[in-house]
Amino acid sequence: MISGIPLFPAIFIDIIGSSANIILSFLAWRYARSLSKRQPDNFVWGYLFYVTFAIAAFSISRAVGHLVKQFLLISGYADIWQDISAYSGGFNTLFMISVAAVMIFYHKGVQAYEALERKAGKLRTANRDLAAAAGQLRDLNQNLEQKVEARTEELSRSEKKFRHLYSASKDMVFFCDADNRLVDMNDSGFEMLACSREEAINKPLTKLFSNPEEVAAYNERLARDGYIKDMDLDFARKDGTRISVLLSATAILGENGEMLGSEVIAKDLTKLKIMMEQLAASEKMASVGQMAAGVAHEINTPLGIILGYSQLLMDDFAEDSEQHQSLQVIERQTKASRKIVADLLKFSRQTGSTKEEVNLNEVLADVRAVTEHTLGLSHIAMHCDFAERLPPIIGDPEKLRQVFVNLINNAHHAMQDKGGGDLWMRTRQEEGGWVIIEVRDSGTGIPEKNLAKIFDPFFTTKPVGQGTGLGLSVSYGIIVEHGGTIEVESPVQDKKEGTQAGTLFRIRLPQSVLPEQQHADEAGDRA
Repeated sequence: MISGIPLFPAIFIDIIGSSANIILSFLAWRYARSLSKRQPDNFVWGYLFYVTFAIAAFSISRAVGHLVKQFLLISGYADIWQDISAYSGGFNTLFMISVAAVMIFYHKGVQAYEALERKAGKLRTANRDLAAAAGQLRDLNQNLEQKVEARTEELSRSEKKFRHLYSASKDMVFFCDADNRLVDMNDSGFEMLACSREEAINKPLTKLFSNPEEVAAYNERLARDGYIKDMDLDFARKDGTRISVLLSATAILGENGEMLGSEVIAKDLTKLKIMMEQLAASEKMASVGQMAAGVAHEINTPLGIILGYSQLLMDDFAEDSEQHQSLQVIERQTKASRKIVADLLKFSRQTGSTKEEVNLNEVLADVRAVTEHTLGLSHIAMHCDFAERLPPIIGDPEKLRQVFVNLINNAHHAMQDKGGGDLWMRTRQEEGGWVIIEVRDSGTGIPEKNLAKIFDPFFTTKPVGQGTGLGLSVSYGIIVEHGGTIEVESPVQDKKEGTQAGTLFRIRLPQSVLPEQQHADEAGDRA
């Protein structure tokens, strides 16, 4: 007791407080320990564990010191407390310093924790990306074979389309390298050039051009623009002939813009140009026909007068006299002139004609009977292929016979120099109500420069005295008069032999009945 105040309440409260301090600090340490075990990577829980441990150690040291002190004082051993109090204070100081040390290094620990968290975040992000990439890689590995097969099949389909377009095209398609040498060409190109692959591949492109000046223009335009569109020029074939082509080309460039080669398409315009020339000639012949009709009528009258007076004068002279012989010459030449005038009138379609239903097979059979013997003397074999049930046409059979005789005579002349040959006559029916007659020979053919002139009046390649040049002109006029067309093809491609020779005349004439009516008639005949 101090100054009459009892110390028991203070001692009791000190004992209770010290015990509570021990219990609470131990519970705090135990709770922090459980948190750190639950999340061992959490820096805060780890830090609290050490803080509570230091505080618990300090609290236990201080509380135990108070309890020992109170028990020794109550028990009357104050001298023992005096001996050990210094040690108790030392322990308290040591644990207080540890608590202070833990609190002092908290800021540095937080910074280190944040730095570690940032690095850990980056690592987690990298791990997520790596996991996603690994998933994609697994998916790619699983589906790689399927994707490769699908892509291969797609490329195969694309290659087949290109290859079919390349090989099946009827136009010339070829590729050149940077030195303008042919590296590949489709079959149509070799056919147009009449050469084999070995004869064309790796050859300079300039070998194809007939005109050297066109080579420079081609190279200049391709280098300047990178492409060429619709360049009209001539290619030289292996046999020396020329073909007219419409050429389009595109330069193949590398990554740096350097020229690696070119791809070229050439369309054969030879037949088209011949047809255009023939069309122009047809227009010209229409004008010539009108002029020929007028000239023929004007010349016929004085020729008739000359012929009449010469025949009258011959009666006045003896047959063996010089005057009578001179008048005979006048008579012969006048009749020859009238024959030419008659041909001109036929060409201009001014002469009358009869129109009746004509069986062309029968007309051609008559022509064959008339000409076959003469052809046989020249070692020319005639071959006929007449279509059965050929529909009739409306026309003049005599004039049509004249057309076919003219064509056969021309074929005969073309094969005489070869010592013989073959002549084919063929008939067939074509869709659209047309009857087709083809006359083909194996002769020398018609030069390209003459193809557009063969139907011109008085144009002939025969020697003087062997023709007037009106045969094909008259034939042309007769066919046009019948509402048909006549075309010529020379030289002719022989698909079986793979050669080109001879001339083919193709005549189209309208049939007298429509195809629908013909089918109905045939159905009635079968019934």
